[in-house]
Amino acid sequence: MPEIQLGAHNLRSHGAKVFKFHKHDWIILVLLAIIDIILNVIEPYHRFVGEYMMTDLRYPMKSNTVPFWAVPLIAVVLPIFIIISIYFKKRNVYDLHNAILGLLFSVLITAVLTDAIKDAVGRPRPDFFWRCFPDGIPRYDNFTTSVICHGEKSVIKEGHKSFPSGHSSWSFAGLSFLSWYLAGKIRVFDKRGHAAKLCIVLLPVLCAALIAISRVDDYWHHWQDVFAGGSLGLVVSSVCYLQFFPPPYDADGWGPHAYFRVLAEALNTAASTTTNAPNMTRPAEMHTIHIALDGQNPYASRDSSPMFNGIEAGGAAAARRQ
Repeated sequence: MPEIQLGAHNLRSHGAKVFKFHKHDWIILVLLAIIDIILNVIEPYHRFVGEYMMTDLRYPMKSNTVPFWAVPLIAVVLPIFIIISIYFKKRNVYDLHNAILGLLFSVLITAVLTDAIKDAVGRPRPDFFWRCFPDGIPRYDNFTTSVICHGEKSVIKEGHKSFPSGHSSWSFAGLSFLSWYLAGKIRVFDKRGHAAKLCIVLLPVLCAALIAISRVDDYWHHWQDVFAGGSLGLVVSSVCYLQFFPPPYDADGWGPHAYFRVLAEALNTAASTTTNAPNMTRPAEMHTIHIALDGQNPYASRDSSPMFNGIEAGGAAAARRQ
């Protein structure tokens, strides 16, 4: 059987091929970014805010504990840095590309959903009173008791974007994806009882939760906004991760679907080449590979992929015939 180079899928050898295969996905990412920019530009729905509602909207205006610019750094740049660091150790361009692609899809899909809901709902923030009346002198319609704001337009516009929390959704979208990714890489569900692995996996989620809590502490969001935003980011990140990777508890959970598809194609090509070679019997070799793929030791499968075991078994059979 011809030798299959398992470690030959690096950025230089397969980077262009992988990018070309996913070029349409990158186009979709650009479109999602444009849509999100548009959603941030348009005016949100200004729902009715009456005088009697202002009792719950008089919290003081505070600066952000976690600034807006810091969220992309924590939720996107930091995970990408970790993914790239793992690439330099594993040299697997399929893992690198699919991890970054999945992360960006998670964040951008969450961003579009979050901002679309913000614009549609138009819920006032807890500090809306001071956004509407910066001088502290309220004005209301004599008939409807609706507020007549005289504050800065951009500040009032931002005051109608409370639900859901963008900080929370972005943080959970990026950092939960990172938790999924790390869970697969360190094989946290290997049934060996290493609780320290769980601590590593849960650390990004804890960071996202603290960012979300800060939004309530800063009076920029109601608790329902934070809960909804965090849940949205968590669900989207889970779906996006499983789109590109097997579940972390799977025997192949350490690598992307695309990588194992390439290995399967290489194995089939190698088997076909062996079948066409002279003085070799196809049924015996195919039977050996079939056993290696389907008759895995349940404990050994946690440490190595069935695909790798199949390739190694095929290589050993060829070596014995030589």
